[in-house]
Amino acid sequence: MKKTFFLLAAALSLGATAAQAQYRGRGGNVSLGLKVGVGLTNFRGADANADNRFGFQAGGFANIGFSKLFAFQPELLYSQKGANDKGNSDAGLRLSYLDLPLAFHVNTDGFFFEAGPQVGFLVAASRNAGSASTDVKSSFNTVDVGYLFGLGYQLKHGPGIALRYNGGLSNVIVAATNGSTTVQPRVRNSAFQLSASYSFN
Repeated sequence: MKKTFFLLAAALSLGATAAQAQYRGRGGNVSLGLKVGVGLTNFRGADANADNRFGFQAGGFANIGFSKLFAFQPELLYSQKGANDKGNSDAGLRLSYLDLPLAFHVNTDGFFFEAGPQVGFLVAASRNAGSASTDVKSSFNTVDVGYLFGLGYQLKHGPGIALRYNGGLSNVIVAATNGSTTVQPRVRNSAFQLSASYSFN
């Protein structure tokens, strides 16, 4: 009886291993991972007039492989954006978002190119001048719609590195209305982001 049970367990184990290998061979595997990085951020648009500032980002992702060539990678990231005042690195705006990038990957031997849409939800906004900080969240739109593209290298199980550009499509400042006149500042987010990641498969 014990021998029969052992042989059955061994057969099931071998079958599961073979099925998993076949599944991965079709590229249908899922990897979860963590990432952290730094960003060089600014504002773009006809009414933007600011200097770059640094921020950081951190969060997690799921890489869903459709084949050896194509994958889909949704992410959830805390991202700092904003800009310094023109000519004054000691004063500026800091915008903090909970970003949801939806990146589509083209892979080749660990190297990948990515592109896709992104939506961000504003969690904090402050005006900084020296050691003083003022909450200005009410002056900014709570949702930021944008896009991303980039490239990098990522192992299915192990470390990775990526360089991404994240551009905004929507204006970040709330429109002001004075009587019958509405003024919408044409200012959008712009960020170059360098990140390191680790993938668990």
